Amino acid sequence: MMNKILVSACLIGENCKYNGGNNKNQKLLDYLKDKEYVLVCPESMGGLAIPRLPSEIEKGMDGSDVIDQGAKVYSKDGKDVTAEYLKGAKMSLDIALENEVGLAILKESSPSCGSSLIHDGNFVGNKKPGQGVTVALLKKHGIKTISEKDLDNLENIG
Repeated sequence: MMNKILVSACLIGENCKYNGGNNKNQKLLDYLKDKEYVLVCPESMGGLAIPRLPSEIEKGMDGSDVIDQGAKVYSKDGKDVTAEYLKGAKMSLDIALENEVGLAILKESSPSCGSSLIHDGNFVGNKKPGQGVTVALLKKHGIKTISEKDLDNLENIG
């Protein structure tokens, strides 16, 4: 039996983005048609509202720094929302472990779910290499994590 896949809820059309919208991805929906998957939205699971102000990890840091070094996540108005991001990451990890998830497909550029890109902390739309808080925690526990941008390579992944 193939392991279940953990998926960002916004990618399958749930309106849980910070702005109340979604990131529905038809290619991902097609890929998931005959697969078992579980949905997460770490930010709403962690207690953040929908809609909510956008948040970014502090400048020069990424999700692994939030997990290991005490780096912070701030909303655009300067509020520290680190606790909510950590709670959502832990809840996502618990769901992944309970469901024996082998792969996570999560939303690129998100401060929770970005697997190779995140915003740079300046709230002007610039992105930088890095991973979100949830991705960092999943990877720390050995769960392979990719983004919807990696779907073309999924045949090579499994």
